[in-house]
Amino acid sequence: MTALRFLVVGANGDHCDPGDRHRCPLAAFAGYAGAIRDHHFGHPAPLRSDTLRARFTLCDGPIRVNCVVDGDTFWFRGDKIRIADIGAPEIFTPHCRDERQAGEIARDRLLVLLNAGSFTLVSGWRDTNRYGRKLRTVTRADRSLGATLVEQGLARRWNEPRRDWCALD
Repeated sequence: MTALRFLVVGANGDHCDPGDRHRCPLAAFAGYAGAIRDHHFGHPAPLRSDTLRARFTLCDGPIRVNCVVDGDTFWFRGDKIRIADIGAPEIFTPHCRDERQAGEIARDRLLVLLNAGSFTLVSGWRDTNRYGRKLRTVTRADRSLGATLVEQGLARRWNEPRRDWCALD
């Protein structure tokens, strides 16, 4: 799902971000015809630029700075991150051998995706889960890396029913 960000065009032709109510008082009147113009002429403007980057490895040992635990959990700059928009097969407490294998494939694919370039961590309505992991959606070019894992059959969307990884097709 791509979020749209519009810019308000003032009477003098200047643009301002309607999310900044202090610097953009016309945002309240954005519904008037011609008041909102898409910044990229028909294409959604990017919400943010991807500025985070690290060299990730698989987690091994007690020191965890930038490493991947499994298909939906990784450490970044010493913080444990749980990808908020997906659920991946378990590696450490699987229900069967197939789930463990699917989990290892998902983990390895997440490692490749994280190392493929800069990304953004997006906070949601909850900052942490019950295990103290930071809940974040990981995006690159405003596209969820979790959605990529779902499309590749390596994870499920978080809001969907749990998947039986032991009954793989």
